[in-house]
Amino acid sequence: MIIVHDILQAKRDIQDVIDTTPILHSRSLSEICGNGMYFKAEHLQKTGSFKIRGATNKVKKMVREKAAYITTASSGNHGQAVSYIATQLGVPVTVVAPEDVRDTKRQAIETYGGKIETFGTTSEERISRAKELAKEKNGVFIPPYNDAFVMAGQGTIGLEILAQLPKANVVVVPIGGGGLIAGILTAIKQSKPNVKVIGVEPEIANDTYLSLKSGEITKIPRSSTIADGLRASKPGFMTYPIIQQYVDDIVLVSEDEIKEAQILVLERMKQLIEPSAAVTVAAAMSGKLGVEDKNIVSVLSGGNVDVR
Repeated sequence: MIIVHDILQAKRDIQDVIDTTPILHSRSLSEICGNGMYFKAEHLQKTGSFKIRGATNKVKKMVREKAAYITTASSGNHGQAVSYIATQLGVPVTVVAPEDVRDTKRQAIETYGGKIETFGTTSEERISRAKELAKEKNGVFIPPYNDAFVMAGQGTIGLEILAQLPKANVVVVPIGGGGLIAGILTAIKQSKPNVKVIGVEPEIANDTYLSLKSGEITKIPRSSTIADGLRASKPGFMTYPIIQQYVDDIVLVSEDEIKEAQILVLERMKQLIEPSAAVTVAAAMSGKLGVEDKNIVSVLSGGNVDVR
């Protein structure tokens, strides 16, 4: 488990690298959703997603401990973030990506200085291979979510939301492996516990939802959801207990609802977000959050989408 002190320390350690992203507001989406709709714009973050926060916190720690080589496993955003910060700190990095990695994410990883190796199609396969590479070359593996320093870095988003929008009643967060929501939950529930935090998963990638229902970590088959950043087969063993302790609810959205939300944000707000970010908007638009006339902060986790 992490505590809010860890997140405050992460904030100090990463502030020279990350941007404090704005909170946007949309009157038209507020009318559609029946709530005051605000958006934490992590799609405008350095490297195009929230992942740079946790990656920077963890990589900096490893470099302080003299790491000379870094590996990670990623479908895109985490790999871009680790490549960016490792290259900035002068450490070579290899990213193990899925065999069907999108060209835009491959190119971005390489642009940020990372070397790509493709292996398998599931997160478990990628993580296993990345750990092997680290061991072979006496390097360090940077987990995408199952790590206290990664979670603490992501939790800085929660601190920023509380500071930027004190009137927030509900914060809505996408769930993949759980690092983002675990960090935000810790920051918010240990600082202002009356603020609700609701997680969102695609209907066809509902591993955390099923895990909470069953009371134990539950694995699902490989998902084909358009929200490719949320295709974890099961929640992390470190993230799950935090979610289990603090989350107020988890809701599920359909593929059509995700697409509709992504397009509406582009049309009404002129913001290009990826499907993994659009799930939080989809949950609000569909009325699944179960709240009315509240101030909702939807975390827009990333904007790395192949427009072609």
